Amino acid sequence: MRLSTWIRAAILCPVLAVGFSAGAGATEAAKHVFSAVRGPSPEAPAPHGSYARGCLSGAVALPETGAGWQAMRLSRNRAWGHPTMIAFIERLSATARGLGWSRLYVGDISQPRGGPMLGGHASHQIGLDADIWLRIPGSEPMTLAEREAASSTSVVRADRLAVNGQWRPEHHRLLKAAASDPEVARIFVNAAIKKALCEAEPAGDRDWMRKVRAWYGHDSHFHVRLTCPTGAKGCEDQAPPPPGDGCGEELAWWFTAEALHPKPSPPKPELTLNDLPEACRGPVLQ
Repeated sequence: MRLSTWIRAAILCPVLAVGFSAGAGATEAAKHVFSAVRGPSPEAPAPHGSYARGCLSGAVALPETGAGWQAMRLSRNRAWGHPTMIAFIERLSATARGLGWSRLYVGDISQPRGGPMLGGHASHQIGLDADIWLRIPGSEPMTLAEREAASSTSVVRADRLAVNGQWRPEHHRLLKAAASDPEVARIFVNAAIKKALCEAEPAGDRDWMRKVRAWYGHDSHFHVRLTCPTGAKGCEDQAPPPPGDGCGEELAWWFTAEALHPKPSPPKPELTLNDLPEACRGPVLQ
């Protein structure tokens, strides 16, 4: 991680970067514990647990700026991930430049030690999830100040039934490239985006579309989820998506009244340290 990022993080959130006693606050909301730690643990990289109930050892920071990307909203300190995720972003960025993207805007990946966040995500806990903005980049890179204030661009109509005029062929090509990567387990997008892919992709090899799944939100970014790295014994993969391209009845449901206007559900209990894998209560937080 660049020194300038550490300085900004210290100014914005002057918390000690050394971690917490594993025995303290075991019943405290884990998001408060993990969000307060500003740097990675000194262990070998390893994801522990599942995407929505876990943590991360030995996280690596995505550089603030690369040949084909910019990390956004650096003050959030969520540009950390497992090395396989950092390598994926670098790989996708290189591919994207050949598809008409001068750069990608990379949103949240994970916190320095993974774990639950104070807001914005239920997953992103083991360094294998990342948000890629759908905003088409400008001709010039954004400044650090612009990256803090900028938002992505929705490509979905207000009624959520179809994409809007911001949707471009470049988006389709980028999503196809990302989903075709063998390390990608899933990509979450708004249902209207999935619909646009289903309608535009020609017949033939549509196997990559199986990985692209409709989910709430995701109208201005897509969420990439990688499979657990080879040999990561404590990492729990999600079950594979069902066979097929996902363009049939399961997609049609997302445009029903039940899906478009869901009934409010009661909030889930906050995860505590005791709810996380044992590894997340030990050396990761030392």
